[in-house]
Amino acid sequence: MEQATDTIPAGPSAIRHLLLDALALPEWNEAFLAIDGPPAAEQGSRYALRVRPGLAGELVYTAVETDRIEISWQVPGFHEVGSWTIGPDSQVTHTFEQTGPLATVLRPAYRNIATIRLARLTNRLRELAHSA
Repeated sequence: MEQATDTIPAGPSAIRHLLLDALALPEWNEAFLAIDGPPAAEQGSRYALRVRPGLAGELVYTAVETDRIEISWQVPGFHEVGSWTIGPDSQVTHTFEQTGPLATVLRPAYRNIATIRLARLTNRLRELAHSA
């Protein structure tokens, strides 16, 4: 299991909104090439997913709560369950666990990815704030 925590300079509602904008996930998570499905995610929302290097699979929002969002996604040989816990002070903890034969092969490449994902989320929120 990988985990990282950081304070993100945006309000909890902005963080939550970006995490629930499933169609925009590829804008800040470079593993995702394309996502297709409903524009606003809620618990149980399912999406067709394409990831690098072109594998097709599915992404599902398995929990959508005020302070926690959980996303599960899988492609052949790889399954990830990721959780984003958002504190009232905009402290965000990202935890994920990966399983499957492809996950085993890729494990070294995923070291520190929780920290990198938090940084990319922060950068995307900054970009959105500057363009508003």
